[in-house]
Amino acid sequence: MPKLKHVLKNEYVKSLILLAIILGSIVAFWFGLRIYLRTDYPLLAVASGSMMPTLDVGDLIIVRGGLNVSDIVAGYETGDIIVFNKPNNPDDLIVHRAVNISDNAGTPYIVTKGDNNPSSDPWRVYDSNLVGKIVWSIPYLGHIPLFVRTSEGMLIIIIFIVILILLEFIIPLAKEKKAPKQSKEETDVLEIDSL
Repeated sequence: MPKLKHVLKNEYVKSLILLAIILGSIVAFWFGLRIYLRTDYPLLAVASGSMMPTLDVGDLIIVRGGLNVSDIVAGYETGDIIVFNKPNNPDDLIVHRAVNISDNAGTPYIVTKGDNNPSSDPWRVYDSNLVGKIVWSIPYLGHIPLFVRTSEGMLIIIIFIVILILLEFIIPLAKEKKAPKQSKEETDVLEIDSL
């Protein structure tokens, strides 16, 4: 047990434990948000101006999933903003307003349009590509993830991490090595003199 107490007093171990707690909290928050909002994409950043002036580039949007087109039809309110996978490119997420609901041989679908676009989108949104509905937006906060995705953003984050490692671990270690070590007898004498 004394060995464990000695290890826990080490500044490096304290820093690593704090880092693990912070990272664990972030991961727990992210997965908790995904479960609570029932979607793999609970937070998204608006990347285009197609929904201006309602949503600006850089707005952070909160998405509630677990819906299908029938849910939107049953509780349809003109003007709901939805998130969906682009039918001809499922890797692209689109944020547009539901402007009409119709059905194709008994299968309901949603017609969408960007507020800043002159006409409706050429595709139909079915259950298979509906991600969810926008429940809230936070202005400007989406600029952070948008910037991080750029090469400049990644470079700045890497430089920031290297600087943190230097400040936290390497510089204090170098100072320790340069400082003259006192013998046990000198330390005892200093303690007695200071009393």
